Amino acid sequence: MSAPLPVVALVSGRGTNLQALLDEAGAGRLPVEFRAVISNRPDALGLERATAAGIQTEVVDHRAFTERADFDAALAASIDAHTPALIVLAGFMRIFTDAFVERYRARMLNIHPSLLPDFRGLDTHQRALDAGVARHGATVHFVTPELDGGPPVAQVSVPVHADDDADTLAARVLDREHRLYPLVVRWLAEGRLRFDGHTPYLDGRALTQPLLDPPELTDVAA
Repeated sequence: MSAPLPVVALVSGRGTNLQALLDEAGAGRLPVEFRAVISNRPDALGLERATAAGIQTEVVDHRAFTERADFDAALAASIDAHTPALIVLAGFMRIFTDAFVERYRARMLNIHPSLLPDFRGLDTHQRALDAGVARHGATVHFVTPELDGGPPVAQVSVPVHADDDADTLAARVLDREHRLYPLVVRWLAEGRLRFDGHTPYLDGRALTQPLLDPPELTDVAA
């Protein structure tokens, strides 16, 4: 059996996607080793989730830096001390410099609450409602310098109901996010998913478009 994949997670807020990853790892369904959870906010609930799981936590407070590049350098030093093979963004609400992204190219994942390339950036659920789309969802993608523009790996979708508001739609999407993110991380940990810096490959085949609602989601705990 291969060694667990060493992972560092970055969080800014509640950390519900982090909790989904921790739950899968704790249940033995996700072969990773969380070496640290790092936040730019000392009051992030995600830090409490990590502590409860016995994982080391650190804070690199962005408010202590006047320049984004200086914050990124401090964050990189914190990450590198744990020598991760993968960095997972689990609600990390900071825009990185290009230099930071390139430092971790091919080993940084993000989950975004929309069916990319639709609705990059913030307020995705209200924007989906305003646009009148029939389906909304979330995307796991590799991180590149283009905001929410890195190569997507997989997506989950949900119907948009006539009586939805941004909160009800967000809750429906979030439930599916909690299933998708552990699945994609598992693919990486098992060596099924790789990224050459330009194109993701799953089971040796190039992903020219994201997998929508992968059948394997039925094997992931709800």
